[in-house]
Order: sequence, then C-alpha cells, then structure tokens
Amino acid sequence: MRLTKFGHACVRLEKNGRSIVIDPGAMTPEPAAVAGAEAVLITHEHFDHFDPERLRASEAPVYTCPGVARHLGALGDRVHVVRDGDRFTAAGFDVTVAGEKHHFSHPDVPPVDNVGFLIDDEVFHPGDALTTVDVSTLLVPVQAPWLTVPDLIAYLRRTAPGRAYAVHDGLLNDWGLHVLDGVMAGESERSGTEMRRLRVGESVEL
Repeated sequence: MRLTKFGHACVRLEKNGRSIVIDPGAMTPEPAAVAGAEAVLITHEHFDHFDPERLRASEAPVYTCPGVARHLGALGDRVHVVRDGDRFTAAGFDVTVAGEKHHFSHPDVPPVDNVGFLIDDEVFHPGDALTTVDVSTLLVPVQAPWLTVPDLIAYLRRTAPGRAYAVHDGLLNDWGLHVLDGVMAGESERSGTEMRRLRVGESVEL
C-alpha cells in the first residue's frame, strides 16, 4: 500500500492501481489529492477536512458520519453514512470505522460527529479525535486549537503504533513545524519506531 500526504489532514492511499482519499478539505489545495480516487472518506464536517464543493465536483462515493451527510443530500445514494464499529469495502480497501465524536474543543459548543477510519487493519486516520486503536501506522493529529503537546505525546504512547506520520499540520508556520519535528523526533527515539512529519506530496510504502 502506498500512502501520500497532502495538505493539512488529507492522505491518499493506493493499492493494486486503485485509490481512496481521506479528508480533502479546504486546506488541501492539491488537485492530485482527489483526482481519480474511487472513494472519498470524510471524518467530520469542519472546513479543514470537508469541502462540499469538491465532493460535488467528483463522481466518487463518499463515506462519512451523519453530521457530514446532512450537508450532502444533493448527492443522493453516493453518500454512505457510517458509524463506530461499521465495516465496509471501498475501492478494494477494507475499512473499519472507529470513534463517534470530535475531541472536546470549546466549553459552549457540543462536539460534532467524528469517525476515524482504519484501512486494511494497517493505517488509522482518527480525524479530530484521539481514538485509540491497535494499529501499525497511525496518522496522528499534531496541532490544533484543541490539542497540546502533552496530549499528542500521551496519544502516541497510549496507541504505541509501529510507525506514526503527522497530519493536521496546516496551521503551523516554519517555526511551528520545526518545534513539531523535534517533538516527533524525540518520541521516535524513545519508542524506537519511525515517527515523523511527511512533506506535502511525499509518499511512503507500507
């Protein structure tokens, strides 16, 4: 399986000539992220993960939580609502859904729906939550208004993946990315596993 990182929280997975994409939101400007993908998976409705116009311009089926689906009624049966514990197959990938709600982010705003996607029991994208699953490759959110460095480190240690790649980094400037790289390097050294940030457009084979 080939994993490619795109802007902010978006990744594309390719296997046997087929591909899916997760969370191509407004902070993912690269057209290549979605081009030719056979399915799009959306974790939740925030703009940095969910761009409805982009989905309307595509013909790919969309798998997502109830909160996102309510914005996509015009897409009809292209939209598939999934919930925690569901399993489905998309473009030859086996997908397990884990999680229900966004991480707590504001005392006056109830958390929105948020589902994470475990792909082929190998790669887990949690969206904006710190859902714990047993996984080889964790796509770990690394910066957000709802996330601190101690939260990030605790999540990595609790999950203890075989490797971890950073997502949700689109709000960071160069200094912030430098700090993040140091945090990931420290955890990588401590755990003896690969934990790092992929550059936009960078791919790894899993």
